[in-house]
Amino acid sequence: MIAGLRDGALDIAHGLAQGARNMTMIAVATAAAGIVVGMVTMTNLGYGLTELIGTLSGDNIWLVLLLSAAAALLLGMGLPTTANYIVMASLVAPVIVKLAAEQNLGVPLVAVHLFVFFFGILADDTPPVGLAAIAASAIARADPIRIGVQAFAYDLRTAILPFFFFFNPKLLLIGIGGPLDLAVTVGGAALGMYAFVAALQGHMRAPLHRIERALLLGASLLLIRPDASGQLAGAFVAAALYALNRRRAPP
Repeated sequence: MIAGLRDGALDIAHGLAQGARNMTMIAVATAAAGIVVGMVTMTNLGYGLTELIGTLSGDNIWLVLLLSAAAALLLGMGLPTTANYIVMASLVAPVIVKLAAEQNLGVPLVAVHLFVFFFGILADDTPPVGLAAIAASAIARADPIRIGVQAFAYDLRTAILPFFFFFNPKLLLIGIGGPLDLAVTVGGAALGMYAFVAALQGHMRAPLHRIERALLLGASLLLIRPDASGQLAGAFVAAALYALNRRRAPP
């Protein structure tokens, strides 16, 4: 019994020491993130970023969202998720809210904040400074850049979900008309994400041609909007391509 307690104590001490060594890289990255936050808050960088996004977008809501996503990924490479959300919510979210109000989109404020928050999470493993990838590399003892690239490729499947939140707030249970409306909303979003992932991966039941991938990407974009005609068109394209692809699948 005494030997078991001694071995257990040694294992705990070894685990604590190993954890401290693994935390070294994360501590350095977090310290650098603090410097970035200080630079953003103490200088005029935040206002400049807001003006840059507004100018480059040309009052186009899609360009605003894409530029905001790129800014969240760029800033999030060296920031923890919470700090990234705070920075993006204070710098970019007001631009999105203002432009959405000017175009009478009626987007809830929570949808805008979820948009920047999701891309802030996606930035956690964006190379070359993905904190999650660095932590995983310390555990797996592998190259953090390769881990970050592979993880980012896997995470791209969630890149379309914030757009669903923005253009179709019913996914946030806002303005739901009933159980049938909820089922149609969730089903359309699930089908849109499936089409988007298939287009990125180039495979369903069998490999996809380039034209099929482009059509699937278009179908996923149609399924984003809550318009019934667009959703029906997107669902029809996705279902037709799935049926054609299934015939080519090996038995």
